[in-house]
Amino acid sequence: MKNFEYVTRNEYMPIKKELIDFINVVQDEIREYLTFSYDFIGSSARNMITREVNGNVGYDFDVNLKIRSQGDDYSPSELRKIIRLAFDKHKNSFGYDFSEDNTRVITLKVKDRKNKRILHSCDFAIVRELDNGREQYIRYNKKQQSYYWDYQPKGYYHLNERIEDIKKYNHWDDVKELYLEKKNANEDDNKKSRSLFAETINEIYERHFYLD
Repeated sequence: MKNFEYVTRNEYMPIKKELIDFINVVQDEIREYLTFSYDFIGSSARNMITREVNGNVGYDFDVNLKIRSQGDDYSPSELRKIIRLAFDKHKNSFGYDFSEDNTRVITLKVKDRKNKRILHSCDFAIVRELDNGREQYIRYNKKQQSYYWDYQPKGYYHLNERIEDIKKYNHWDDVKELYLEKKNANEDDNKKSRSLFAETINEIYERHFYLD
């Protein structure tokens, strides 16, 4: 049985601030032809960062990189490549390893090679907002070696509203408890923290606000 715990704000905030500096350097690196804003999302934005006690994978952050309008000049594969190369170019200055290209995100890790541990990591999703208010992210099909814009699932758009309702009626402790339960029970290494966080919010919302 896994045993996850919450990382204290005092511990993760210096790392988060350094990660923001890293993102700023990447923004400056590609600013001439591509710009983006960024948002920490999910548990990374809610003081709910976790790690497994005595585990070897550390804790992680989730960040959306929101592409501005000039991103339309590039294909999804070109956008991923531009951003990955920029992160890889400056990774040594911030102690990160080479980026990893995953289905929904680009992952960067800080590794303790001597002790074969990951100290912390960050998953970057590349997203864009459409005129109709919907959002897409760049998805990587490893089998076909292709990249394409995919729509965020419908539940994605209600998440912030549900979070506000849950907090308003003082059910946030239920969220923190269930989120740890889900982290402990998760056996799918490809299931990221952002997905588990969204599941938690939706389940707590349904528990307290749905009559049926």
